Amino acid sequence: MKTEEELYAAILKITMEIKIQFPELSKYISEMPETIPNVENPKINRKVLQEYYDSLHILVKDYVENQPKISKTI
Repeated sequence: MKTEEELYAAILKITMEIKIQFPELSKYISEMPETIPNVENPKINRKVLQEYYDSLHILVKDYVENQPKISKTI
């Protein structure tokens, strides 16, 4: 399992890849439940970071799979 630091780095990397390669997906990042928690002081831990990374990865994967002209780089 990745450390929190590794997960932060992975989230940063995939977020930057989305902004550069798929800017049309950027609007969905801010709408994700993990981005806007429904509690006042959310706890950030490895599990939450992993879930957020996984949701970003699925967003890109699903988008790429449904776009025939996109090279599968992620």
